[in-house]
Amino acid sequence: MTWRYHYPQRPFPYAELVHHGRGPAEPEYELVDTGVFAEDRYWAVTVDYAKADPTDLCVRITVENRGPEAATLHVLPTLWFRNTWAWGLPGQDAMPRISADGGGTLVAEHAELGGLVLTGEPGGVPVLCDNETNTERLWGTPGRSRYPKDGINDHVVRGAPTVNPERTGTKAALWYRLDVPAGATSVLRVRLSAGSTVPGDMALGGAFDEVMTARKVEADAYYAALTPAPTTDDEALVLRRALAGMLWGKQFFHYDVARWLDGDPAGPPPPASRRDGRNAGWRHLNNADVVSMPDPWDYPWYAAWDLAFHYVPLAYVDPRFAKDQLVLLLREWYSHPGGQLPAYEWAFGDVNPPVHAWAALRVFAIDGRRDVDFLARVFHKLLINFTWWVNRKDSQDDNVFEGGFLGLDNIGPIDRSAALPVAGVLEQSDGTAWMAMYCLNLLEIALVLARHDPAYEDVATKFFEHFALIATAAYDKGLWNDDDGFFYDVLSTADGRRLPMRVRSMVGLLPLCATTTLGTETLQRLPRFAERYRWFVANRPEARAVVGQTHVRDGAEGRLLSISGPPSWSGSSPRCSTRRSSCPRTGCGRSPVATPPSRSCSRWAGRGPRSTTSPPSRRPVCSAATPTGAARCGSPSTS
Repeated sequence: MTWRYHYPQRPFPYAELVHHGRGPAEPEYELVDTGVFAEDRYWAVTVDYAKADPTDLCVRITVENRGPEAATLHVLPTLWFRNTWAWGLPGQDAMPRISADGGGTLVAEHAELGGLVLTGEPGGVPVLCDNETNTERLWGTPGRSRYPKDGINDHVVRGAPTVNPERTGTKAALWYRLDVPAGATSVLRVRLSAGSTVPGDMALGGAFDEVMTARKVEADAYYAALTPAPTTDDEALVLRRALAGMLWGKQFFHYDVARWLDGDPAGPPPPASRRDGRNAGWRHLNNADVVSMPDPWDYPWYAAWDLAFHYVPLAYVDPRFAKDQLVLLLREWYSHPGGQLPAYEWAFGDVNPPVHAWAALRVFAIDGRRDVDFLARVFHKLLINFTWWVNRKDSQDDNVFEGGFLGLDNIGPIDRSAALPVAGVLEQSDGTAWMAMYCLNLLEIALVLARHDPAYEDVATKFFEHFALIATAAYDKGLWNDDDGFFYDVLSTADGRRLPMRVRSMVGLLPLCATTTLGTETLQRLPRFAERYRWFVANRPEARAVVGQTHVRDGAEGRLLSISGPPSWSGSSPRCSTRRSSCPRTGCGRSPVATPPSRSCSRWAGRGPRSTTSPPSRRPVCSAATPTGAARCGSPSTS
């Protein structure tokens, strides 16, 4: 794995990024706009990681001065223990210890992990403190250590006497001061290994370089086997960096909601309001696992539907991890007893789109369609989640669904994360489409499982018919607009009115995702399911448009199950194909069909136009990957 960071040589412009003076109608103020990278005055820091064995990690730090003048950089490879001993939990108060051996080596001892040794090149000065909160600085009260965790920083930056002169602690670093000429490069080697024996002279010598070379050759061969032909070198590099970025996103995540609500035994009691505040209904949740993160630096938390999309590319490089992650999210210490999946750490009760059955199917297929036990395992848990959706997000009991935010920012004229501006219910085109797609995904899983257990035929029938009811309701309840050829959200008010939110956005395109086919071979193999299918099509004429279409491909007949059948295709396709169709120049209030995405307005119950969406943001690309792994990039030139 390879990690890259572009570090400016000027002071980082924190204040300027916050107080830049640009308004909401102007482009987002980016780091490059501050001039901090002017004249290429920055460091390109590349860190390569390679294992000699599972408990022996070689680390090479390459520092390149991209600027026009010589400059100095302080590099501090750091070893520390996560502080669990200060929580006051029974049997968890044993403190680990790190000490310097007098040279460029740090020796650590932990009650559970055993010994660890961090060896660095000559010239590194050991600096040690304790991984303890600086209570004196924060609250003016004495702390557990004279040398708290910001001691190394204060010592290096200000020369403060804040590191332990006895060179012991629970946080330690080897301090290197690198003076690098313009355009030149400096290299440091560091090695972290298990055991209590300090490695010999060869730890950072020829054997170290051999490990680096061997792992690079293996990584090249591994990614070459994953790259489809024909692929250009640039395309192969994009693929490799993308997959490396997914692997880099693995991170340990620990959140015990009950203890967060109640506070640590050794800590001050939390405010009483916490017990009724954020995540108070998720006391059961206790996560302590390695989880795929959107980004371990900027976004070090999981989001339920992000995870579903993570599983698919991860299945190409680590199918076992992808399957384990899917199972993990559905386990009892993650999912709510009522069946809801946890959304994200600041609001587990938010609702994310139900895409995990789709992810399970994709992972199953990528892994060779062999692990039927995995598919059955997730299927039973997804049944509980599906039931939660039906019971909680179809408030009118009419097969049209709400859901609220559903992961889509600025998607309509109403803030879907907040209460409605009038009494009523927002029946959502995307919520309904997601549930139709959920039915089809569970139908496909049931059909696969029925190959091995006929009992699943009945479950397949249930999801086939439930899909037909949802897809039909999308038309019967007015989500589809014949005049506009588009699906819209509908505001169902308490006084009986139904007001379509005629703003063209992704909510009207998501019904296209609720599509699958039934082949003749499937119907022949599952006679009970086939019998019920034929009865349903024959006796429910209102559903034929969404489950009764047939097609022939390669000489085989298939039946199309789609919320958006041929009639809506012909209506929506021309209207969705151009930017003008969704962004008319007439502006807000002049077009009853669509409004510009930067200003969407509506009127309800005598209220005036209300604009709730904001200009599209230009988010900086904050991470990329290098040929052998993932990278963190601070420079726009490599993002």
